[in-house]
Amino acid sequence: MAEVSFGKEIDLLKLGKGETFHGEGILAVTKALLQSGVTYVGGYQGAPVSHLLDVMVEAKELMGDLGVNVQSCTNEASAAAMLGASIMYPVRGAVTWKSIVGTNVAADALSNLSSPGVMGGALIVVGEDYGEGASVIQERTHAFAMKSTMWLMDPRPNLTTIVRMVEKSFELSEASNAPVIMELRIRACHARGAFEASDNVAPKISARELQKMPAEFLYDRLAHPPVTYRHEKLKFDVRMPAARKFIADHKLNEVFGGKHDDVGLIIQGGLYNGLIRALQELGLADIYGRTEIPILALNVVYPLVPDEIVKFAAGRKAVVVIEEGQPEYIEHEIGAILRRADLNTVLHGKDIFPQAGEYTLEVLVAGLLKLLPRYLPALDLGRGSAFVDEIAGLRAKAQSALVGPLPPRPPGFCVGCPERPVFAALKLAERQVGKVHVSADIGCHAFATFEPFSFGNSILGYGMSLASSAGVQGFSEKRPIAIMGDGGFWHNGLLSGVTSSLLNHGDQILVIMKNGYTSATGTQDVLSTPGPQAQASASGASSVNTDLTIENTLKGMGVKWLRTVDNYRVGDMRKTIVEAMRTPFNGLKVIIAEGECQLERQRRLRPVRARLLGQGKRVVRERFGVDEDTCTGDHSCIRLSGCPTLTVKPSSDPLKTDPVAHVTNGCVGCGLCGANAHAATLCPSFYRAEIVTNPSWFDRAKSGFRRALTRTA
Repeated sequence: MAEVSFGKEIDLLKLGKGETFHGEGILAVTKALLQSGVTYVGGYQGAPVSHLLDVMVEAKELMGDLGVNVQSCTNEASAAAMLGASIMYPVRGAVTWKSIVGTNVAADALSNLSSPGVMGGALIVVGEDYGEGASVIQERTHAFAMKSTMWLMDPRPNLTTIVRMVEKSFELSEASNAPVIMELRIRACHARGAFEASDNVAPKISARELQKMPAEFLYDRLAHPPVTYRHEKLKFDVRMPAARKFIADHKLNEVFGGKHDDVGLIIQGGLYNGLIRALQELGLADIYGRTEIPILALNVVYPLVPDEIVKFAAGRKAVVVIEEGQPEYIEHEIGAILRRADLNTVLHGKDIFPQAGEYTLEVLVAGLLKLLPRYLPALDLGRGSAFVDEIAGLRAKAQSALVGPLPPRPPGFCVGCPERPVFAALKLAERQVGKVHVSADIGCHAFATFEPFSFGNSILGYGMSLASSAGVQGFSEKRPIAIMGDGGFWHNGLLSGVTSSLLNHGDQILVIMKNGYTSATGTQDVLSTPGPQAQASASGASSVNTDLTIENTLKGMGVKWLRTVDNYRVGDMRKTIVEAMRTPFNGLKVIIAEGECQLERQRRLRPVRARLLGQGKRVVRERFGVDEDTCTGDHSCIRLSGCPTLTVKPSSDPLKTDPVAHVTNGCVGCGLCGANAHAATLCPSFYRAEIVTNPSWFDRAKSGFRRALTRTA
């Protein structure tokens, strides 16, 4: 179950020749895959490319009609390994994941794929999550493409261009027998536009048109010595020349002319829209993209075509490479190309633009203002200077009005998140056992690294927390604790962490957040996702009887110390953590913290409530609140919770100068605030209330009786 339904998007995938597609960039990629006759698609979810896989998984009927095999893989390595089908068979395959973290996981399979090369077209669509809005390490896919000799597309964020590049990527892959990576930035994935659709193409070999015989055994198609030595020569003597010829013949890179020929701008295709916007601010381009400064937009950033670079640079005083991120791979290669061609054109790049960081509109305008006056002194760039000055002025005004910098607003757990009470319990447990080393992990639970919890001494990768704590256990006085989600457990943690700990008799503690889904990527299903019985229930059940559980898996592997605890029972969770820290048992100790993802629970319950309300039936909703007469204004409850709905408000009692705790209407009734107050022996100011809609006669009578008892004289 993904976080949204894709009924409308699936209808877009059915469009045929002559019809117009209106939608997002990543959905345009999905449609382009079907138009290209893809045989199989796999991947692992992660922004900004999740919708590609989510839509295809939901469009089972359409995929079945075309014979497309769609796999939701357990990690990026298993997705990359699917492309092995295109090594021996003339079938087109595509896989997708979030980069750079996903590409790191898939690196082994990618290296073994690129060595023998492919017969059928192989396309890897990665979400290039680089820049200030990124949620991963600031690295680029470019290095992986170069080291493994895979071609790298970076299409201009225009839906027609993106679709064409997807289709041409398969042709390029087949023409050069090499895999192709297409990197799509966040803005490209979510750019909206239109393109003229084509008919979907049913592949010649597919789930409907089965291959009669397996491929003939050919040892030179394996990534295994001694043939790998020949593969290395083929990469550069055969495949790269073939790729460069295809890129040039099909004009995959685009040149946009301009009247000021002394300067040329060479840019990654994905940054093209930002560059045009910057030129507009300088008065050097219009809203239709017509530019006065010549631009070479590289829709293929690796390999470069030397003849294209030389032709574009020849006769100009200077060219500037606008390349986001570092190192400056493209600039270095263009520098070598110009030198070998004995061109005297001056090359600029990172001497003008920042070495690292996202190239925002402000950054691009400021860089062009440094460059253009040197070579085009007659240009009036006052408009651009005014834009930069205006931004600086607005920033100065904001700082003056605020007196100081804005307080940081880090991301946090959702209201009612089942993972928040686990960290509240851990804070309480530390009062008994002292500070402990906590290895954090990728996932929603990483929000505990922020206030008010501040738990996490390392984050080494998805599902790697237990493996990370292995190094600490050898010299730490206290047992280290590793936090892992069920998504991370199935992705990598089972093998990298649990099996390693068992093999080495590790005396570690592992807390697995069993919320039912890979919630951080959109609540996609995992192997232990609740079954349809739980999803259809309005009771909030988070699991059903099935052998496909984390508990059974751990027991089968030999884990002897295993506890399953309801997340929201803070007192029980605290006792279990303390027990794990103090038990004489020497071995891996696993605590399963069970509580369904609150977002998914609310998505499940809201339609049920709405249906009941529409039928005029009785509906009960729990809410929590604070009795301000009892509240002392200590606010320990807030420091233990961090829930966005638990805040403060001025007291109505004039004798109380401090604000009192207050629960807003955003409360979903998880009960954490009250559980914290009870477990920490705080003030008894929290109360639980039941809000009854369409009450029965008994509800009304009970309410009247209570009002009579509490009525004051």
